[in-house]
Amino acid sequence: MGVVTLEQLVDWLSRFRDLVTTNQAQLTELDSAIGDADHGSNMARGMNAVMDKLGEPTAIDQLFTTVGMTLVSSVGGASGPLYGTFFLRFGTTVGAETSIDGEALSAALRAGLAGIEARGKAEVGDKTMVDALVPALGALDASLASSDDASAAAEAAFHAAERGRDATEPLVARKGRASYLGDRSAGHVDPGATSTAYLFQALAGALGGETG
Repeated sequence: MGVVTLEQLVDWLSRFRDLVTTNQAQLTELDSAIGDADHGSNMARGMNAVMDKLGEPTAIDQLFTTVGMTLVSSVGGASGPLYGTFFLRFGTTVGAETSIDGEALSAALRAGLAGIEARGKAEVGDKTMVDALVPALGALDASLASSDDASAAAEAAFHAAERGRDATEPLVARKGRASYLGDRSAGHVDPGATSTAYLFQALAGALGGETG
């Protein structure tokens, strides 16, 4: 499957909402160890607000403008601005289209990553969502280089995001609230990297891949 439709992107958001809502307690528990104990509630509240406001979008940029602005305005802490920036950059990169191919999907996701890096000033190894995003996009691009199957690429991205998430456990945080703990932040999986893995799990599911 080489084309990703507007309807599938809406399904991606719906699945992401379901995952962060279902796993709200887990995200909060992770954040209670190294953050403000609000990542789960913030993400669930924000994504529920997103789904309430979507209506019937007619173009991808319109869809993600709504998503980004809703997250920025309804989610506290760092997650709202970071995820909001990610989705705003995604939509701006695609423009007023109703479907995209794998190459355009990668470009939009990478624009979102660039927005997060610019806003959060984080890089791989800092124990943030970037630790899941970067390997996910690397796996997505590697898959697309050998096939135009966006579903297979999204599934590869999901599993790479999981590995990136797990790799945050031994790290000492260098950004965000967790960095205040110094060495005590080691031994805990980063909540932002965890919700990012759910983001790619949702994308893989929406594009028809296996997410187990």
